[in-house]
Amino acid sequence: MSANQTSGDLVLGGMVPFSTVDFPGHLAAVLFTAGCPLRCRYCHNPHLRRRQGASGRDWPQCLAWLERRVGLLDAVVFSGGEPTAQAGLAAALSATRDLGFTTALHSAGILPERFAAVLGLVDWVGFDVKAPFMRYAAVTGVAGSGERARRSLEVLLASDCDYELRTTVHGDLLGAEDLVEMAGTLANCGARRWVLQSFRPAGCADEGLRKAPATAWVTALLPELRAILPGTELR
Repeated sequence: MSANQTSGDLVLGGMVPFSTVDFPGHLAAVLFTAGCPLRCRYCHNPHLRRRQGASGRDWPQCLAWLERRVGLLDAVVFSGGEPTAQAGLAAALSATRDLGFTTALHSAGILPERFAAVLGLVDWVGFDVKAPFMRYAAVTGVAGSGERARRSLEVLLASDCDYELRTTVHGDLLGAEDLVEMAGTLANCGARRWVLQSFRPAGCADEGLRKAPATAWVTALLPELRAILPGTELR
C-alpha cells in the first residue's frame, strides 16, 4: 500500500519517535491523531481535540519515516485524540503492518463500529475506562458515551486481541464506591487486567482539577479491588 492511498485521511497532531511505556514490552513510535469527540475534564492533550494537524508531518511523510525505522523499532502505537475518529485509521494500520511492525491502539471506544472494524489490525489495545458506565458523562461531557464505551469493551474482551484497561483516577471525579463498582462490572465482563493511573495535571485545561486531591485512598483500596478483579494494578 502506498502512502498516497492514505494521504489526507489520517490527521496527525504529534509524534513520539521512541517510547517504552506506551506499548508494554515494545520499543515503539507513538503517533497522536488529531480529533476527539469526548471532552474529558482531566484530559492532558486538549490540543488534540480539534481535527487539525500540528505534527509537522503528514501521513505520507510519517510512513516514509517509518520505512527508515524498520529493524530499529518493534511497534507503532496509534494514540490521540481518539484514533478511531479518523477515517484513514484502518488503511494506516494496514500500511504499518505491511512494513512488519506490531501495532497498538489507544482508544476510549467511543465509536463502537469503527473500533470493531480496526480491531483485527491491532496486536494490543490500551482501552480507557473512564467511570462507571452510567456516570460517563460526568467525566466525558458527552451524553450516551458510557453505553458506546461498554459496547466497544465487550467487542474487545470477546476478541483474541491483547489489552490493558486503564482508568485515570481523580478524587473529584471518582470515589471509592465508583472504583468498587467498576471492578465488579469489569470482572463480570471477563476482564483480566485493569490499571489505575494517577491524574497528571500537566496539560489539563481545567484549573479546578489541576489542584488534585490526595489519592492515598486508592492504595488503601487496592486489596478490596483485587479481591474482585485480581488483575488490578496501580500505576
